Amino acid sequence: MIEATIFDLDGTLVETEELKARSYARAAVELRPDLDESAVLNAFVDVVGLSRREVALTLTDRFRLETAARQRMDEFGVDTPWQAFVQVRLRIYEALLSDPDILCQSRWMHNINLLEETRASCQKVGLATMSYCAQVQRVLTILGIHNAFDFIATRDDVEQGKPDPEIYLLVACELDVQPADCLVIEDSPTGVQAALAAGMNVIAVTTPLTRPQFRKTDLLERCWVVEDPSTLTTVIQNRIQAHNTERQG
Repeated sequence: MIEATIFDLDGTLVETEELKARSYARAAVELRPDLDESAVLNAFVDVVGLSRREVALTLTDRFRLETAARQRMDEFGVDTPWQAFVQVRLRIYEALLSDPDILCQSRWMHNINLLEETRASCQKVGLATMSYCAQVQRVLTILGIHNAFDFIATRDDVEQGKPDPEIYLLVACELDVQPADCLVIEDSPTGVQAALAAGMNVIAVTTPLTRPQFRKTDLLERCWVVEDPSTLTTVIQNRIQAHNTERQG
């Protein structure tokens, strides 16, 4: 039976992926004022779920930011243009994260409600996020859900990022639950890959940023991909029932 539910954070409980996209777009325009911010926002769809380095390198190359970013390297004490781009972007992102109104307006309430229901059922609850600890603590505190988790794993706790399964295996270990008895709620293909590689049951609750990616991939059977939040409870019930049947058979 399912003994633990593990949530992703960015894009799953709160639409920080949209805030990240906005921060990258504004940073790109700061480096190259001739750019159209909407073009960078649209390009972010292709890099959702990737590491900070991968996102920065991809956007630096696509929008020819290297020259402008190189001129900011000394300012931030970094060694590469992509790192300078990241620093410009982080300053913008930190300002967005520091605004409680923006964060609260960015909650995905269908998944927040699921978190609260899971907590109330006395099932073990974990969080597996590729964001860094300081940002995670700030977001969870503002949203008032810090105490909803039995264990929280962040980018600081693992060597490998998603799609490597390390972070999910860590959470399962700390919760003292077998990976096969965990249910993961994710929003991105990268996160789904990580959970599947860990041997867990996965449901993808898509967002406008990740929906196009799932429509182009067969990572999960369509019945485990949620596009309409009103179907989430039914999909969860079906996944648990399917898992129980598999374990019994």
